This record gives sequence, structure tokens and C-alpha cells, in this order.
Amino acid sequence: RRKRVGLPLVAIVGYTNAGKSTLLNRMTQSAVDAEDKLFATLDPTSRRMRFPEDREIILTDTVGFIRDLPKDLVHAFRSTLDETLEAELLLHVVDAGDAEAESQKSTVDDVLRELGADVPTLVVVNQIDRTDPERVRTLVEAWDATPVSAWTGEGLPLLLDRVERAIFRERTAAAWRSEEADSAP
Repeated sequence: RRKRVGLPLVAIVGYTNAGKSTLLNRMTQSAVDAEDKLFATLDPTSRRMRFPEDREIILTDTVGFIRDLPKDLVHAFRSTLDETLEAELLLHVVDAGDAEAESQKSTVDDVLRELGADVPTLVVVNQIDRTDPERVRTLVEAWDATPVSAWTGEGLPLLLDRVERAIFRERTAAAWRSEEADSAP
């Protein structure tokens, strides 16, 4: 149905328990189940999100990734993984307060690479309200990430601006350049 309507898809990906469902809830004012447990999200959950100027996207919360995801589970989670392949943009959520944040980010990057998900990605450093500010600064700089607290909403305006730019402004500019090149003598 989303394809028929033609709305851009933005998929939220990340390691399990990084705060993906909480971020979806915050960004769309929804009440999707957001529990602190392994695979709380088993099926992709999608919500519409409206930007100014009557522009909308579909925001999809995907299953949390884990290290050494067994091949059987990859097949079981195919629908959620397919969402990442069809997305125009990925929001890769990383829990800044987790001591394994770097390793978890690498794990998700590896799985995305294995899937062939060649999709523009914004890294979102989450849980900044519960993490040492110096650690947050280090992760943000290392990954050119957007710092947010999905729980409090801190940093959300910057994230929304970056998503809107990536989906609408940059896509429009690229289309304009392409049309200009096509009409050049």
C-alpha cells in the first residue's frame, strides 16, 4: 500500500534494545510497544509522519539485530529485513550508554552489508540523557551522528531536520541536477 501511495520509507535499524521503538513513538506520537527485552519487535511496525509543507514519510521500526544472527533467524525476520532494503533512508540507532556500543554498531553494519542494503544512513546516538556527555561527544564525532534522547525528545528537532533534508531537499536537488543534465545540449 505504501508503494502505491508513493511515500518515502525511512527504516529504523539498530542493535536490540537500542531504543528504536521508543524513537518511533517519539517521532510519530505513537504508542508502539517498547519493551526492554530481546526481540520485543518481531514484525515491522510502520507509522506515517508528517513534515511541514504537507510532506509525509512512512517510518518503520524493524527487529533489533544481534551479533551472530543465525541464518534461520535471518529467514524468519525476512519481512523486517526487507524493509531495510526498500527504504530510502536508514536511521541506525545506537545506545550511547551501552559499553558495547561500538561493537553493536559494527554488528548492524555487517548485517546490513550482508543483506546488500546500500541505503543512505543517518546514525542516531540515543539515550544521551543517561550517558556521560563526553562519551556522547566522542560517538557523535566518530560517526557524524545525531545525538538524541528518544525518551525525553532532546535532540529530536535536529534529527527531524536531518531526515527531512535527506529525504526531500537532497532528493529534490539531485532530481533537479539530473533533469538539468538531461536537457543540456
